[in-house]
Amino acid sequence: MALSTSANLVKYLLFLFNFFFVITGVIIMSVGLTVQGAYHSFRDILDAKFFSIPTFLVVIGSFIFVIAFFGCCGAYKENYCMTLTFSILLILIFILELAAGISGYVLRNDTYELLNNALTGSMKQYREPGHADITLVWDEIQRDFDCCGVHNSSDWVTAGEKFNATFLPMSCCRVETGAIGYVACPDVNSTTLRKDGCVDSFGNFIKAHAVSLGAVGIALAVIQFFGVMFACYLAKQIKLHRLGVTSYS
Repeated sequence: MALSTSANLVKYLLFLFNFFFVITGVIIMSVGLTVQGAYHSFRDILDAKFFSIPTFLVVIGSFIFVIAFFGCCGAYKENYCMTLTFSILLILIFILELAAGISGYVLRNDTYELLNNALTGSMKQYREPGHADITLVWDEIQRDFDCCGVHNSSDWVTAGEKFNATFLPMSCCRVETGAIGYVACPDVNSTTLRKDGCVDSFGNFIKAHAVSLGAVGIALAVIQFFGVMFACYLAKQIKLHRLGVTSYS
């Protein structure tokens, strides 16, 4: 007994959906890995929360390839159990993607607070024995994001005994045009001093990636929702077919 015309249509649509489903898996993994790569240089300072969501997306992306197998085989063989399994797993992915998207937007709102705590806590380790990684990260942040201190250069003055108003980290100042070698940042009145705090400029960078994670998670969750409907409908039609019900034809 053949499936109804509408069920056959959904069956082929499910094949097509699985193709796009695999593509979404690649997109999710790519976004997760890209954000992980962007954060990697700052792993010694950033809170673990900034790495949990991109890692979560990479895991989801990998899981999608397994789910797509159940979807394709279930539709091709008209196997009720495999199609039902695909539907259930798809619902799980939908929930996980939605959770990742919402977490991304929540992280966006908490970015500045988390970053403020992380930067403030690590300042005292700058140029301390055994903390060369912190020193390198701070110098990289201040140079790459054209900033100095957490909120401004005065944060270094209160961070410890190593710095004062007339001696700041070298990365707090821009290198003057034509200067040879490294030029030390003399004081808070230097014309080359970076004025902005890193919590703002670096925070904007982190926040932008958090927004990307949230947008990708929610957008792909919406796409998955239609796949859930297709899979559930097909599973129902296959079950009716196996029971010999003809009223749906």
